[in-house]
Amino acid sequence: MVYLTDELWFPPFEFATRDGLLAVGGDLSVDRLLLAYRSGIFPWYSEGEPILWWSPDPRMVLFPKRFKVSKSLLRIIQKNEFSITFNTAFTDVIRKCAAIEREGQADTWITNDMVDVYQKLHELGHAHSVEVWRDDKLVGGLYGIDLPEQKVFCGESMFSKESNASKVAFYYLIKKLKAEEYTIVDCQVHTLHLESLGAEEIPRTEFLNYLL
Repeated sequence: MVYLTDELWFPPFEFATRDGLLAVGGDLSVDRLLLAYRSGIFPWYSEGEPILWWSPDPRMVLFPKRFKVSKSLLRIIQKNEFSITFNTAFTDVIRKCAAIEREGQADTWITNDMVDVYQKLHELGHAHSVEVWRDDKLVGGLYGIDLPEQKVFCGESMFSKESNASKVAFYYLIKKLKAEEYTIVDCQVHTLHLESLGAEEIPRTEFLNYLL
């Protein structure tokens, strides 16, 4: 395992542990985060811990053309019960993602420092959000890092205050990515929820080829 200093670099992925931990330390500067995502690396740690940088193998991804739209989700979309916006409430979305209670998790990996730097990334055009509204109330959404040159979107987190609201956000994200001919959505690590949406695991080396 590699311990980072203020120098702006990351070790090759071969240095990662079996569970994908690549490096510890460094900082959460805009430049380091952009280098990380463009290198297939992401931060994931809890408040009070040192910054942990990950590059897991295999990697959970979703190919937009393989997105699974269930009949129940399609019915919700067709009812037009929600209003959808992009990049109109980024800070609200990331804070609600941080605050939402998740089964099996005692706390959040979206620390206050992360909220601050992802807000900066949003202001610079690198981080995007999708918002789901009902009666002018934010009931769901997601955010992530956009790599337009590579046609890759790195999904970070999503939340729901109403049943299926996050899936609705994901539906409209994928619709937009398909229209813009994106090749892949980085989902980072396996979850059953992501698998139900059509995400799959691929070898890390294959994933990294999409970032070239």
